Amino acid sequence: MIHAISRNDLRLRVHQRIRKRLTGSTERPRLSVFRSLKHIYAQVIDDRSGRTLAAASSAEKGSPTAKSGGNLAGAKAVGKLIAERASAAGAKKVVFDRGGYRYHGRVKALADAARAAGLEF
Repeated sequence: MIHAISRNDLRLRVHQRIRKRLTGSTERPRLSVFRSLKHIYAQVIDDRSGRTLAAASSAEKGSPTAKSGGNLAGAKAVGKLIAERASAAGAKKVVFDRGGYRYHGRVKALADAARAAGLEF
């Protein structure tokens, strides 16, 4: 029986393919991005120790992006916030993990804002 493959299933396949080659280390942790329809999330992860060094999202309480998490302005704000938190944790250089999403729109806006705030990819 043939069943339809959802768009998210395809994204997860692409993400698995990307993650085969991409790992975060202590020197260069991984900046991982996840987006939903309402919010966008980012984490800086050291894969060797299995720790999250910094995290930011548009869904945080008290966040100025809580109402605009699903648009470009929210993505830019989260990119700036994750760059500040990552540099406070001691990570200046990161490896960008787009999470299987195309490098376009909100994902690109988050990456550009993080670069502008001081993170090196």
